[in-house]
This record gives sequence, structure tokens and C-alpha cells, in this order.
Amino acid sequence: MNSTTSPDNHAPPNPQSQAPQSNEDESRRLLPQPAKFDAVPIQSDDVDDEEAAYEAQQKILIADFELDSPNYSGPPPFSWKKLWMFTGPGFLMSIAFLDPGNLEGDLQAGAIAGYSLLWLLMWATAMGLLIQLLSARLGVATGRHLAELCRDEYPDWARIVLWFMAEVALIGADIQEVIGSAIAIQILSRGFLPLWTGVLITAADCFIFLLLENYGVRKLEAVFAVLITTMGLSFAWMFADAKPSRKELILGLLVPRLSSRTIRQAVGVVGCVIMPHNVFLHSALVQSRKIDPNRKGQVQEALTYYSIESSAALFVSFLINLCVTTVFAKGFSGSKQAEYIGLVNAGKYLEEKYGGGLFPILYIWGIGLLAAGTSSTITGTYAGQFIMGGFLNLRLKKSLRALITRSCAIVPTIIVALVFNKSESSLDILNEWLNVLQSIQIPFALIPLLTLVSKEQLMGTFKIGPLLGRAAWTVAVLVMVINGYLLLHFFLSEVNGLLIGFLISAGTAAYVAFVVYLISHSDCELSNWLSRLITNTPA
Repeated sequence: MNSTTSPDNHAPPNPQSQAPQSNEDESRRLLPQPAKFDAVPIQSDDVDDEEAAYEAQQKILIADFELDSPNYSGPPPFSWKKLWMFTGPGFLMSIAFLDPGNLEGDLQAGAIAGYSLLWLLMWATAMGLLIQLLSARLGVATGRHLAELCRDEYPDWARIVLWFMAEVALIGADIQEVIGSAIAIQILSRGFLPLWTGVLITAADCFIFLLLENYGVRKLEAVFAVLITTMGLSFAWMFADAKPSRKELILGLLVPRLSSRTIRQAVGVVGCVIMPHNVFLHSALVQSRKIDPNRKGQVQEALTYYSIESSAALFVSFLINLCVTTVFAKGFSGSKQAEYIGLVNAGKYLEEKYGGGLFPILYIWGIGLLAAGTSSTITGTYAGQFIMGGFLNLRLKKSLRALITRSCAIVPTIIVALVFNKSESSLDILNEWLNVLQSIQIPFALIPLLTLVSKEQLMGTFKIGPLLGRAAWTVAVLVMVINGYLLLHFFLSEVNGLLIGFLISAGTAAYVAFVVYLISHSDCELSNWLSRLITNTPA
């Protein structure tokens, strides 16, 4: 950055005249500041050339946020007004817990396992909340998002691999979300519009909604509020129509039950809570508010309100997932149709089971599914912009970046819609492969997140402590082991042939080696254990 003067040199000679607050804030943002409170932000050779999640003029100024106070004397009293100003990023993040892939996992868990996995759904959501709070903590405390920080943390080859894996995970999630929306459009049009037409409509809708960002972040957040409300009302209506057993519901939440027959659904419930692109997304979304990472008081207050908002958002998503699971548990648990229900035919089975009524349940399901698919495709495009911009430091207009990231997903989605639109079973097979694709990518978001949020030189006093660190790594390892089981089960049942088996074995070896590298790069107990294991292993 071409800066020959310090911030103090900009102060007017007359102490009675002060520059406007906005100018001071802008100078703080543009000029390098000394680290305070043990926080050492990553420095760049040229700040103006850095990709930013939000430009200064896009950020929301929080009222009564004490931008002038560098000292931290304790948290100010709770303010509902401030909580409202911070509300938004958590609900955008929660969309990933409600995407069509999750809804399919919910309905299959309910149809096959009944109410027995509700406790697991609750605790899986809690695990997801922990990971998302760490992502928000990283973004607020450093003023940069996860993809940007990975660019500086890892060597070029590892950065490129991480970026590629993140893009692959995003494309896989996007295909599920777009096809989910297309299925909903097909339901609401009574089959008049084919799947590929629904894909094109969903792509167009995504660009229309993203245009709202030009009118301010709050406008886009308001659109998501409408979509989440639509989902909530739709699935609550279904819940009221189906009238699930309250006793079974409460027992399902409080009493852990698991059997060999439901193990696959259990793995699916846990595996769906961590979406790789969502971890990157949340660390960027929290920067939509004007927060100075060098001021401990501001960071602490922002983290408090973001924690409350994210918890409320995921509680809402949990209730929606609960409604979907219990509706299918009531209607199809123990039935012959249970093994065959998927996202494609769920509406048909609902209509056969619960009939028409004042407003046919088929259309209620279609409206809720459309809201879920539309909202998740928008957040997917949003995440794609941050991932591409952060890893590659691209200085592109957001509209161009959105076009690139959307095209990366839409083109393969149209091909997939045409190839797999031959039968319901083919789309279910596709969904299984896409779940596997995303499961593979989970370590490449979780391990960098936990590595960075544990670094004192990066996080300062906001680095996570030993207890929280152990809890986070336990959750991460648990999720990776569960997804590893899913992958093993899938490959053993689906993959045949010596050549394919050899290629998968070679790919698995490279995959494990890169995961070990990422863990060894972190400074945690697991890394130390791996180092001792490698050191003590004879050549």
C-alpha cells in the first residue's frame, strides 16, 4: 500500500475541529493499525489489492457501538435493538441445514426409523452450531473470512487443492439444491414443466434475488426471512395435518435409540449438518456489520449477539427439520413405501396418505421444497463468490463472479437433469453420489477452521481455549469418522471392478495423506499424537 503518512498525520492541527466520524473509520480501515489486545491481524503487502467480503460502504453501521472507544471495560447491557441489527447472517447460514438434501435425509429418517432418531437430529444440530459459531468467531476476530486466511496460511499447492475441494463440494451441493427446486416446480405445475425447465427457472431466480444485494445487505436478508417463514409455515401446516404422536415425539428427543436397521439413516442425519461451503460462508457473512477487529469490546459484543442470533436461527431450522421427520414418521414408518420414499416421489406419497383437504398437502410440500431449494441455491452462489475471491484473490465485479460460480453449477446440473430424469431411482442414486461427494470434502473445511481459530498470533485473546478446542476437535473427528463409515459402506456396495477399485484405493491414499498433512499443520493434541506416531514408526 502506498502510504507515506501515519493516521496521526491526518489529524487537523486545531484540536477543537474534528474530522467526520466516517472519515476516521475509513482511515482506520485503509491504513495499517498496530495490533491491540494481543490480536495480530494478518498483514498484506497491498491492502487495496486484497479481496474483501464486503466493501466499506456496504457494511451496516451498528448504532451505539462505541466506535471511538479502544478500551474494553466490560460488556455493555443487552440491547434488543443491537440484536436486531446483528440479525441476518445466522439465518442465511441456517439455510444449509434446510436445503433439499437435508429434507430428503429427514423424510427418509422418519419413514424408516420413525421417531427413534429425533435425539440424534437435536444433537447433530448442536454440533453444527458449535462449528458455525467458531466460523463466526474467526471472521469477527480477524476481519477476514476463512478462504482469505487459508490463502495466507498454506503453501500455494495446498491452497489450490483446498480451493478445488471447496468448489467441488459447492457444485455437489448446488446440484442437489437446484434439482430440489426443479422438483418443487414440477410438483406445483402438476408435471407440466419438465425437470430441466425447473433448473433454468431456478438459475434465473437466483440472479434476480442476488440483484437485491445492490440495494443493501438488509434487503437480501429480508428475502431470506420471507423464504424461511414460508418453509416454516408450510411444514408446520403439514405437521398439523399429520398430527404426529406427541408421546413418541418427546420420547424420540429424550431417549437415545439406535439399531442396525437405522444405522445408515443415523449416519445421514449427522453427515448432513456440516456443509463445507457453509463453514466458509458464515465467516464472511459476519463481516457485513461494521466491526473493528482491533477493538476488543466491539469484537466481544459482536460475538455475543452473533451467538444469540445463530442459536435462534438453528433452533428454527431444527424445528423445521423436526416437522418434516415426524410427518413422515407418522405416515410411513413400518410401511412398504418406507424404503422407496425420496425427494422425487415424496409429494405423491403424501397425497396418497393424507389426501386433499382444504389445501392439498402435495402443494404445501411443493411450496416448502421450493422455498428450501431457492434459498439454498442463493446462499450457494453467495458462498461461491467468497470461496473463489478468497482463495484466488480475484478482483472481479460481484455480478461477474456470480455468473462464473452459477455457470459452474448450472451447466453440470442441466446435464444431470437430462441424464438422470429417466426414473425416480436414478435420481435417488444421483443424490447418494452427491452426498458422498460432499462428505469427502468435510475435512478440508473443518481442519483449516480449527487450525486457524486456535492460533494465538491470529486470534489474540479470542483464540479458543483448551476445553473448547478439545470439544471442537472431538466433533470434527466424530463427523469425519461417521462420514468415513458412509463412504466405506457406499463404495463396498456400489463400486465393482478391479480397475475402479485400484483407482479408488490410490485416490484414498492421496486423500488420507492430505488430511494428515492438514492435521500436522495445526497445533493441536491430535497433531502432536500424529507426529509422535510418525516419528516412532520404523522406516
